[in-house]
Amino acid sequence: MIASSGAGHPAAGRVIAHVDMDAFFAAVEVRERPELAGKPVIVGGRRDSRRGVVATCSYEARRYGVRSAMPIRRAVELCPQGIFLEPRHHLYRQVSDRILEVLHTFSPLVEPVSIDEAYLDVTADRARFESLEALGRAIKTAIHAAERLTASVGIAPNKFLAKLATTLSKPNGLMVVEPSGVDRLLLPLAVDHLPGVGPRTAARLREMGIHRVADVRARPRSYLAERLGRFGETLYELAMGIDPRPVQPPQPARSLSAEQTYEEDITAPEQVRARLAELAAEVGRRLRAEGFWARTVVLKARYPDFVTLTRRVTLREPTADDALLFETAYALWRQLPPRPGGFRLLGVGAESLTRFSQPLLWEAPERSARQAQVDRLVDAINTRYDRVVVGRGRIFKAVARRSPGKTRDDAGG
Repeated sequence: MIASSGAGHPAAGRVIAHVDMDAFFAAVEVRERPELAGKPVIVGGRRDSRRGVVATCSYEARRYGVRSAMPIRRAVELCPQGIFLEPRHHLYRQVSDRILEVLHTFSPLVEPVSIDEAYLDVTADRARFESLEALGRAIKTAIHAAERLTASVGIAPNKFLAKLATTLSKPNGLMVVEPSGVDRLLLPLAVDHLPGVGPRTAARLREMGIHRVADVRARPRSYLAERLGRFGETLYELAMGIDPRPVQPPQPARSLSAEQTYEEDITAPEQVRARLAELAAEVGRRLRAEGFWARTVVLKARYPDFVTLTRRVTLREPTADDALLFETAYALWRQLPPRPGGFRLLGVGAESLTRFSQPLLWEAPERSARQAQVDRLVDAINTRYDRVVVGRGRIFKAVARRSPGKTRDDAGG
């Protein structure tokens, strides 16, 4: 689908491509298990999950009204025949990383905005293709050849229009919006197609007699600013098809974290130890995989009443060691104020990241080298099997001797 008056001719000025994978998590699961093709696949948790939410679902499931961020229990009501799968985030991240490698063959300016979508500035690269439509087809073909997955692609003079083109062309679509075709695309659209216009804002705009983008265009900028403040000015610019934001490749990570919401509240101290050890191991693995050390360790704890506390401490030296991450997070947990009940959510984070090589390696070179070798081996095994099959004993021993009736009586240390 192409919105342009000069089909086949590259648009003048800036050219931005937006790539959005179709039902990404579900599509990866169907690729791994071809027998699921054509079935309502729902990724987010088991069908008996009490707190799980839908991460994504196949288009077959969407026909029943299932949507992302919907509670699993509601998805079961809408689609009882659905196939409910727990997410495999590590697998999805691996696939996402390989797709980004494909996108970098089309432009050095790639900005991931989530695990399944990205912007490309292809202004300098469009000359390699006979048309922008040919460029879009090449992107889709390269992704499918590499990963056997489909993507929707929008190409336009700016980010807003490129993403809008992708949205309007899904699934497995392609839309090119040239400058001369912007008005033809925008003016008939309902106003809630503009970013930032949710149900409440749309209702307020309807009260003002604004139903379509053309209605926004018909109002002076000052009229919108008086009634909607700064957002009114932004709305006016979007309705005019204006979006000056550049494509910005990601900066080095400043933090990493792992957290888990539990089906049943975590109460016993040994349960907390095991869960914190799992989270610390995941954070440590990601730090090592990306070549970072953390100066600050963060603990996140959410109680059954949704009160959430965050505690952090800065270490004497940066680390990427699971054991130190765990010991620090567990010490922070012991300092939490006493509260009744257990924990709905626990999280471990790493902040103030650096690529600094630890001086401690020189203080105990034999032990550090041996530990680094063990860490690399464990990381390689777990990566190969896409789950934790090898871990520190503290993760498993606490589970083995769990006492269901025991409560957390040492809160606050």
